[in-house]
Amino acid sequence: MKNSVRLMVATLTMTSALATTPALARTLNIGAIGELASFDTSQVSGGTWESDILMDVYEGLVKENPSGKLLPGMATSWETSDDGLTWTFHMRDGAKWSDGTPVTADDFVFGWRHLLNPANASKYAYNLYPIKNAEAVSTGKQPLDALGVASRDNGKTLEVTLNQPTPYFLQLMAHYTAFPQPKHLVEKYGKDWTGMEHIATNGAFHPVQWVSQSRITTEKNPAYYDVSQVALDGVNYFTSEDRNAGISRFRSGQFDVLREYPSNRYQWLKENLPDATHMSPMLGNYYYVFNQRKGEPTADPRVREALNLAIRRDVLAKQIMGGTFLPAYAFVPPGVNNYTRQPLAFKGEPMAERMKRARALMKDAGYGPDHPLTLNLRYNSSDEHKKIAIAVAAMWKPLGVKTQLQQAEATVHYQAIAEGDFNVARAAWIADYDDAENFLSLLSTGAGNNYGAYSSPAFDADMKKAANTADPAAREKLLEHAEAIAMQDNAVAPLLFYVTRNLVNPDLEGWEDNVKDNHPSRWVSFKE
Repeated sequence: MKNSVRLMVATLTMTSALATTPALARTLNIGAIGELASFDTSQVSGGTWESDILMDVYEGLVKENPSGKLLPGMATSWETSDDGLTWTFHMRDGAKWSDGTPVTADDFVFGWRHLLNPANASKYAYNLYPIKNAEAVSTGKQPLDALGVASRDNGKTLEVTLNQPTPYFLQLMAHYTAFPQPKHLVEKYGKDWTGMEHIATNGAFHPVQWVSQSRITTEKNPAYYDVSQVALDGVNYFTSEDRNAGISRFRSGQFDVLREYPSNRYQWLKENLPDATHMSPMLGNYYYVFNQRKGEPTADPRVREALNLAIRRDVLAKQIMGGTFLPAYAFVPPGVNNYTRQPLAFKGEPMAERMKRARALMKDAGYGPDHPLTLNLRYNSSDEHKKIAIAVAAMWKPLGVKTQLQQAEATVHYQAIAEGDFNVARAAWIADYDDAENFLSLLSTGAGNNYGAYSSPAFDADMKKAANTADPAAREKLLEHAEAIAMQDNAVAPLLFYVTRNLVNPDLEGWEDNVKDNHPSRWVSFKE
């Protein structure tokens, strides 16, 4: 017997009103905060701007509605075994790539193997590690065909075997790491399959033009199974890292949506564009990474603790960011289901006591007026990232720290810190799924986005035990203990927790604030 958790295609009718095609369809123009790395999901590092684009051009086994609820996608129904280890997905009849080729279970098997292939060096491969043998495949210890996924019934059924019951597994299936890849095109064109002259996608839109550092143009996908319910003719994504310039382009009508307006403009925007200015709770953290590779000054736990002690998080949130962030003393943000955050030990201590201990730690580590510590602090280009970096550098100055600031556009920044080319670096994480594991896994040894190379056997042991624990209460305690270890180690410097900040044309329908800040264009339309 199997426990049925079927969700049939009929579920889609519940939200069909959200996508009623207006008399005059239009193109949606979005100001993005960075450049997409690739349409090959194995080459994407996790930027929110990348997720925005990929969720529009691809569709996984499930998809999200405007509020974030999961709905059938390339699979119309599914069930799990009694032990929670086997998931069986029934593929949608008539689903096609934009070139007319059928989408089958084979494309998911191929896509997941492609992402996990060590030759592709995906920084996000660990997102699929709940699948049996996924980690061994990703690290080259087992062949690709050892992955616990199989295509059955001539591609009509996808069977997935897990290492252990995974509460958030279905949420993972809506993330771009679980999207299919067009096997027929990769086999024919190799790495060139993502070229505009070859590419095919299976989502509501497909790319037709890409001007680097400027614009990606997509059009409605005529082969999409639900194309009659897609209101837009297409979506344009404009790279707009200058957020103030983005506001000007929004006000002039060039953008219908501006993602992540500058925090210091919130009050002005609320007063002058009240119907367009959105801000709401969000599952996301903003933190500084300490490079803990051998020979780095921040590999010294005394230095990390001192730097953490000196940061005034309330000042950053309330004064520097104008109340558009929350101060962060833990790594996991508030609002995560079934979890209690584990803050840094000094939370609540008077600042004078913190600074006294920080100075003593720096002296003990060998730094002082006669031997100042010089740090390179990297951040990706943005006025607010620059303001935060300048403020933090000023907070470190009383410790005798000389901070050299280095900025770069997002793609270059994340590539540099992935290679370990930094002392301290800005990073952030927006939840892929509502579970503390999604944040804490960033600190696991060897994780693709563990930029600082933090490694703790005790932390890793808790994470592995949690992954094999079915009891929700026991699993929660293990995850909380893991976070407590990381905070005790000063693994990172948590600074702020995010809220969503978007400018949205009031004439849009089907665009809703939600804690993951995901907004699939498939549901968006313009008011008639």
